[in-house]
Amino acid sequence: MRDLSESAQQLLTEKLVLESEVAQVKKRASRLEEEIRNLRSPPMIVGYIQDITDEGAIVRSSNGTVFLVSVNNRIDDSRLVSGARVALNQDTLSVIEILDDSWDPLVVTAEIIEKPDVSFEDIGGLDDQISKLKETVELSFKSPEAFRNFGIDPPKGILLTGSPGTGKTLLAKAVANSTDAVFLGIVASELAQKYIGEGGRLVRELFDLARNKAPAIVFIDELDAIGSKRLDTATSGDREVQRTLMQLLAEMDGFESLENVKIIAATNRPELLDEALLRPGRFDRVVEVPMPDEEARMAILNVHTAKMPLTKGVSLQNLAIKTEGFSGAEIMSLVTEAGVCAIAEGRKKVSKSDFSKALRVVERNVNDSSITSNDRLYD
Repeated sequence: MRDLSESAQQLLTEKLVLESEVAQVKKRASRLEEEIRNLRSPPMIVGYIQDITDEGAIVRSSNGTVFLVSVNNRIDDSRLVSGARVALNQDTLSVIEILDDSWDPLVVTAEIIEKPDVSFEDIGGLDDQISKLKETVELSFKSPEAFRNFGIDPPKGILLTGSPGTGKTLLAKAVANSTDAVFLGIVASELAQKYIGEGGRLVRELFDLARNKAPAIVFIDELDAIGSKRLDTATSGDREVQRTLMQLLAEMDGFESLENVKIIAATNRPELLDEALLRPGRFDRVVEVPMPDEEARMAILNVHTAKMPLTKGVSLQNLAIKTEGFSGAEIMSLVTEAGVCAIAEGRKKVSKSDFSKALRVVERNVNDSSITSNDRLYD
């Protein structure tokens, strides 16, 4: 009897284990069946709502056809707005769910900085340009009611012109920092696409993204890539670039409000730009960012060497004189090279000889051939 009782207990334990395993297998089978049903279910069509009526929604499917369809009752009515992106049943075309807005990967991967870490204090020698930026961009962000009281519209955009490396991008990031605006930066050449309509769509999505993240500053570098003067005789590629330009003009004119979105563009060749871009109401101000003079070079050197330990033999004033023809970016590169020289030799301070070596390195990349290395040598 004792042996039979132990055997029965063992069989009961094995039964419980097997029942637990069966339950787990059934759950797994149920999950797999659900996955199979999802894989076998017909795909949904992506469309856009054009209007809402008492009978349902007027939608445009992905192939361009317009239908009046029913709407799933569980969808929040507040999300059913014109332009919303929706999923449609393949058979009945009824609205199944609201999809999030989508943007092209090129737009999404553009330089997006919630708050740039560049401030006006980090920029030397551009006080006049900073003042104009504050008047054009900062005032309209921080005091919109003042413009309404005067019955005028705030400026929409500002165009920065000047040679490469003079600080145009830094100015745009600094004004975004001072206004707590999101910085969206993109190079205009990326908006010039091969296929018809693609460039215009990218511009539209870029401004939609900016409105979604407002307050925002859209920075378009090398604007002349899409903003050059329109010609009567043009190739198909030129015509597509012109379509992209027309979409940019339409966004700036604004069927949709740009109140909390400002546009800053930069170019090295302002003479190539189409006149339509420069008329009042689009780029209201054109600000030239010149190559730094001696005083500006001194200010730039002070900014970049503020945290750098220097020996007593280093004269920033002498450096400012010897760096004639350098842009702000080249002066920053000079300071960086000098620091690298000191670190490589294991010293804790940057010396006069470090700047002399750095000057030889940087001057090879300076385009001003009228200044020789003997003129620049920091002795």
